[in-house]
Amino acid sequence: MSESNEESTAPKRVIGTPAPAESGTLLAKDDNEPDEITPGYELDEKSAKKAERVVALFFLIAFAASVIFIVYFIGFSGRDGGMHGLDRAWESNLWLGGMMTLSFLAMGVGVTLWIRRLMTSAPIEQERHDLNSSDADRAVFAREVKQGALDSGLGRRPLLRRTLLLAAAPLGLAPLMLLRDLGPLPEKKLRHTYWGEAVKKAQAEGKKGVRIVVDGTNAPLKATDFNSPGGIITVLPEGIEEEHDALTQIAKASTILINIPPDQLKLKPERMNWTVNGIIAYSKICTHVGCPAALYEQTTHHILCPCHQSTFDATDGAKVIFGPAHRPLPQLPIAVDEEGYLIATADFPEPIGPSFWERG
Repeated sequence: MSESNEESTAPKRVIGTPAPAESGTLLAKDDNEPDEITPGYELDEKSAKKAERVVALFFLIAFAASVIFIVYFIGFSGRDGGMHGLDRAWESNLWLGGMMTLSFLAMGVGVTLWIRRLMTSAPIEQERHDLNSSDADRAVFAREVKQGALDSGLGRRPLLRRTLLLAAAPLGLAPLMLLRDLGPLPEKKLRHTYWGEAVKKAQAEGKKGVRIVVDGTNAPLKATDFNSPGGIITVLPEGIEEEHDALTQIAKASTILINIPPDQLKLKPERMNWTVNGIIAYSKICTHVGCPAALYEQTTHHILCPCHQSTFDATDGAKVIFGPAHRPLPQLPIAVDEEGYLIATADFPEPIGPSFWERG
């Protein structure tokens, strides 16, 4: 084959693609650095000291960010509801997430600069032999480990060693602190909702109960306004939006109203008195893990939780008929007042929310 034919068959670089990289040019290299850095190579001490101070600074930043994370978590995020409420969730996420990000970022930058600027290294090749190493191989390994420790500068640079340990200490505590976010347990907080408090206020004013209002509009609801079988609507107790912790109270008191033909209800006699012409009220909080159980199938009268498909029979006291939930949705006693408005006459008779929580 001729030389011209060889040139014509050789692959050509496509226009627009980068030229092949030359060996050893992908990473910047100090002009004073030798072509091959050996484990015993000594860095320029003046440059090394400068790099050491920069790395130590990043470690101190990581330490400070971790301390701020822990201090905020303990001392500030718990006030006024904190991360366990809804009012200040954005602020808590900003501080906790920002400080944890800054801590890990500063730690990573510091370690990267340490490796790039302060550690000497050389490629190590090892042939594959039997797993049972000989005494000579183990001696070589031990010697290389010791040499690697010397090359890292950890032993002769106490400032780096101390600041690294200082930065790592609070990071080790941070995961333990995050376990607190799994609690505290609600204890008896879920045994009562704003429905009970609102009913007591209304009865103190000589009323039979608190009016039921539509979630979103806060408009009171008459029984005649909700007289179509198959309908479902989310409701709340009147006046709940005026509470100082309204978002938390709404999260617990959220309730669904469902209109079912009275002849299809299979409730116990005492529970039938808690309905109004087939209108029945259940807690909207799924008894599995607390998701909103607000999907309703009119033909079967099944309430569905979209998170894990727990299914409840609305005609039979919201009993569980499918899924991981283990207890029915609590039923709210309702009636009508003299003007025909739907009212709640008492709080839920049992705790709302997930079954696995300690409910007191």
